[in-house]
Amino acid sequence: MAPRIINGIDELKALVGEHIGYSDYMEISQERVNLFADATGDRQWIHIDVERAKKESPFGGPIAHGYLTLSLAPVLLPKVMISTGFKLAVNYGCNKVRFMSPVPVGANLRLGVKVLSVDDIAGGIQSTYELTFETEGAAKPSCVAECIFRNYV
Repeated sequence: MAPRIINGIDELKALVGEHIGYSDYMEISQERVNLFADATGDRQWIHIDVERAKKESPFGGPIAHGYLTLSLAPVLLPKVMISTGFKLAVNYGCNKVRFMSPVPVGANLRLGVKVLSVDDIAGGIQSTYELTFETEGAAKPSCVAECIFRNYV
């Protein structure tokens, strides 16, 4: 599905309270999990030891790191929406993050986006989004995060 194009501050402000849409699903591979483990130093066996995870993990196999799931926001968000009319956008932080269910290696993950607020700041806007990461077939979301971005004009 093509991303929704949002042209400038006024169009974004008009979307406060609205769910924008979903990204397509992407598969979470063992290779991606291993690369994240290497990059962060989080090499816990439930993520990288496939055989042990199959035998000993309560999840029945290896799972993605929670922070790997959250870190996919910059990959998946532009597949949902693209904001135009800005020189620069930066991550500003998160108000809250919850990891409610595991993402099994090999599962498909997608992102849903809701605009919570858009506020004026010096030189641009600060916007807060509810980002909901969903694993295909799971009863509840894998991660829900309120993430804040700053866009400068």
